[in-house]
Amino acid sequence: MRRIVGIALVSTLAAATAACGGRQDTASTDTGGAVTCEVAAATRVGIATGNAIGVYFAVGNAYAEQINSAGKNVQATAAETGASVQNIQQLVAGTYDVAFSLADTAADAVNGTGSFTTKQPVQALSRIHTNYTQVIVRKEAGIIDVAGMKGKRISTGSPKSGTEVIANRVLTAAGLNPETDVQAQKLDLTKTVDGMKEGTIDAMFFSGGLPTPGITDLLTTNADKVQFLDISALLPQMQKINEVYQEGVVPAAVYQTPADVKTIVVPNVLLVRENLDPNVACVLTRTLFDRRAQLEQANAAAAEISLDTARKTSPVVVHRGAAKALDDLGAPK
Repeated sequence: MRRIVGIALVSTLAAATAACGGRQDTASTDTGGAVTCEVAAATRVGIATGNAIGVYFAVGNAYAEQINSAGKNVQATAAETGASVQNIQQLVAGTYDVAFSLADTAADAVNGTGSFTTKQPVQALSRIHTNYTQVIVRKEAGIIDVAGMKGKRISTGSPKSGTEVIANRVLTAAGLNPETDVQAQKLDLTKTVDGMKEGTIDAMFFSGGLPTPGITDLLTTNADKVQFLDISALLPQMQKINEVYQEGVVPAAVYQTPADVKTIVVPNVLLVRENLDPNVACVLTRTLFDRRAQLEQANAAAAEISLDTARKTSPVVVHRGAAKALDDLGAPK
């Protein structure tokens, strides 16, 4: 009897998740007219985030909670996903209504390049926090730079993720063919961290905010067995692909490492379909900034969300509903 009840409960929860999340799109489309930031009918939105032990997931769930408590007739559910590329594909397909994405992947989407064969109809709510390309190796693997990954077992991130895009570009910048020169392990962050702990993976890439919970776990439990790589020397090659790539630093205090580590960083953006109801987009954007303090409590990376940089999403256009919210909030143009 317990088993029957348990199965029924799981089925009910699954159905509820599908109804409340991005699986059933109830957000209306843009029919023109002025943006009032008032949503007349109860509206559900699904938010595509990323790996369960990453920053997208932590901030995305907190964002959904704040949307739900804002009292603006919009209810949200955040879902774990493979991240950027998959998020955009499912956003366009209508599976989700809001998607976290790396800015380089978003640029590929609107330009119809990289992982996308045609231009994707997406726009931005806002630029958000910065992702740091976190490259970690097992000390026993003897890897001192990216070129030294040749022949090694390398986790390049979840399939169709922004991490995979960046990992492949970094490997290429170092003169390696990602398909043939390394033993690519296309794993999500949870499996990647487990593999690093167990010694079944020699090195890993992950593009995420600071701190990334899964990497905190790895550095806390295996600090004497792993180390970060400085990949900043590959920045000029990366910038030939996209100028959005910049040099950044993972401060020693974030993961209690012996010293700061230089790396390559890229901003993140929140995306929606270009035809999303602008009043919904306005509410979502207002909530992002009105409740930033609560998002920061979920993960410190959210502290980077700023009106000063909100519109810096080029070549992705800011959605007109988001533009109204940013105007009202006094964001620089």
